[in-house]
Amino acid sequence: MAYPVVNEADCCGCETCVDACPNGALEIVDGIAKLANPDDCIECGVCVGECPTECITMD
Repeated sequence: MAYPVVNEADCCGCETCVDACPNGALEIVDGIAKLANPDDCIECGVCVGECPTECITMD
């Protein structure tokens, strides 16, 4: 399985990925995007494409 991985140093906490995630797998925690609900992730990659700082990859 490939889950989104956030480069915390580059994340601006804008919530774009959280809003784009169709299943609510991502959340902002302490100003940084986190895969808070991995069981809800469908590995669609929408978060990767929507991230304005390009800090999310699928690993």
